[in-house]
Amino acid sequence: MTFRLSLPALSKFALCLHKQRRYFSPVIGKVAHIVDMKLDSIEDIRILSVLMISISDVISQSFRDRLLHKAEQLLEEKDEVHFNYARRILQFLQTFKLRYHPLVEKCNKIFLKSASCLDIHNISLIFGLYEQLGFDNAEFRLVAKQLLSETIDDYHDPETFAKLFFTLGPMAGSKVRERLLVTAVHMAEEFSSHQVLVILKTMQKMKCRNSHLLKKMASVLHKHLDSYHVLQLVKLTQDLVVLRCHNLELFAKLKILLFGFLKSNVIPAETAAIIRVLAMLPSFQVEEIIINKAAAVLPQCRLHHLNCIATALVKWNHYDQLHWQNSSETCVKLLQKLNDYGFQRLQKTDNLNLLLEELTYVNGEWFEEVLNEETMAVCQRLIDQITWANVLQLSLFLIKTNHRCPSLLDRIASVTVENIDKIHPFEIYFILFLFSALNYDPPANEKFFESCIQHLTSNLSCFETHHLVLLGHVLAVAGYFPPVLIKGIFNVSFLSKLDAQLEVLPDNLKQRVRSRLMKLNRAVCLECPEFHIPWFHEHYCQRVFCNSSSRRNPLRQHVHRMLTEILGGSNYARISVLTPYYYEIDFECILDENKKPLSYMAQNIPLDGVEGIHLRRDIKDEWRKALPPGAQRIALEFLHSKAFSKNSRHLKGETAVKKRHLEMLGYRVVQIPHFEWNSMVLSTKGEQLEYLRNHLYGIQ
Repeated sequence: MTFRLSLPALSKFALCLHKQRRYFSPVIGKVAHIVDMKLDSIEDIRILSVLMISISDVISQSFRDRLLHKAEQLLEEKDEVHFNYARRILQFLQTFKLRYHPLVEKCNKIFLKSASCLDIHNISLIFGLYEQLGFDNAEFRLVAKQLLSETIDDYHDPETFAKLFFTLGPMAGSKVRERLLVTAVHMAEEFSSHQVLVILKTMQKMKCRNSHLLKKMASVLHKHLDSYHVLQLVKLTQDLVVLRCHNLELFAKLKILLFGFLKSNVIPAETAAIIRVLAMLPSFQVEEIIINKAAAVLPQCRLHHLNCIATALVKWNHYDQLHWQNSSETCVKLLQKLNDYGFQRLQKTDNLNLLLEELTYVNGEWFEEVLNEETMAVCQRLIDQITWANVLQLSLFLIKTNHRCPSLLDRIASVTVENIDKIHPFEIYFILFLFSALNYDPPANEKFFESCIQHLTSNLSCFETHHLVLLGHVLAVAGYFPPVLIKGIFNVSFLSKLDAQLEVLPDNLKQRVRSRLMKLNRAVCLECPEFHIPWFHEHYCQRVFCNSSSRRNPLRQHVHRMLTEILGGSNYARISVLTPYYYEIDFECILDENKKPLSYMAQNIPLDGVEGIHLRRDIKDEWRKALPPGAQRIALEFLHSKAFSKNSRHLKGETAVKKRHLEMLGYRVVQIPHFEWNSMVLSTKGEQLEYLRNHLYGIQ
């Protein structure tokens, strides 16, 4: 019968089957077969979107890609598309956990055009889909915030209020935020089990420490605990720990429930998640059942699951050693076994795409210390499998691990240049971030950067306002300042739009964008004076340094005493100095043309007090005072491990830029790497004094 149905009737029939949850029915398979044969003739995006959702569980990867291509084509051709059709396409992408930027952007434009038609249910659903797809759009956030703020008093029932709290809470101003929290407290008893999860998850995103609401939610949770499935319990426990809940009775009940699931569970992913979250519980000690269950699932675990179990075992081992427990030896033995399975899994890997998929969720000390080197070796073994389709995932992994592997970086650069038109501009940003952050120049460095920059500047409309700032900073670190990008950022209308969008971004992203804008402003002022861009971050920098904690530490004080000894007195060296454009340097001194130290008091330059950096209003005035002919400022910087990539002694981009800029400001920069200062060669005070003396006076 399905063969005789018209396409509109077929889509309605498929939707009925989907609503009846007959996702894997043989009839759905027949529908998918018909769609496969008639795909080229489908011209209605409504029909296509319904069919995509209905058959998503029974199609191959190649068929999936054809459907996405068709959807993209139809969205391109149609001027007016109902937002529900775009929503279904996002749900289709979410089913496959597929982050396909071009299609999501097209859907986002449809939502923006249809903003006046969206209600709280649609807005919260779209935000949830964006979150799962790793997509965010400040313009849509702004529109949603305005719509919801105007109707905030209309949501009186628990269902719509929970959706309002989830959507508006993370981007609300202080007054609206307080109203939401007060209402949540009053409505707490009415929330369903799912709504409680939504509120707690959102509180974590808001970094909300409202003790009254947290206590209320914890008391309400007791009546819902038995209704949660295992992964909901895991997430719930994690949220409560992060929110610093102190309800020990609740944690005790959670422990019992999690143990019950652990005993009966046979799915490695769920077992690993339970073990990881049990280790997060306050004062929890490892028990035999956990060790036995972990050992049983190890052979079936993916790298991410091994990482979860290892993180828990390391924590328990540390706790046992501190408290003289006798289970420490058991943890160590299981960790060794776990390490072996990790190595075996890597060594058997012959598909780079599958490896990168596993590595997406892997992080932490265990992986870095145990498997990082072996993973790099496997990636190099599979280097011929690097293509334009997986170059982004590999770049993100190298960024995360801070690993400088020349052969992989060279391959990424060559694949990117050869396939530049196939790679989305936003993906190019992350590839450039990798090379900029690691301060790495591939063999055809100029061609690589020029190809990327040309592709980016031709597609700047793909970027949101704050993304352009991040892109500008990445290029500046690498020493590139495309005029169209720099002039586009540093104009009043752009900066006004940026200010508006920053208000709805998450706090950590907001702070990062503001910091990068300051650094880009500094770089342009120092390296591109021909652009005539003013320095407008004076007050921002003063506020940042006022709010920061004291930068004094024992190492700095120790070295300062040594410098005082070498130079002949405390008035010859300054500690924690701010330069123009607000670079902080560890130590500063001035040597005359004969390399003799000059006293700051003789130059009428104030020395800082003992409590750390003093914000001086006269930084620039102080610098305008001419030094004696031939004299030079010396900046002495200690370089800790963060200044270098994981496996090399090569400076990372930010540290190299700082050196470059300090030299532009007239300094001779002396950098003391941690691996030299902490080496056995400099194990005595006398050797350290000689080392500092030689570097200060330029003696090789």
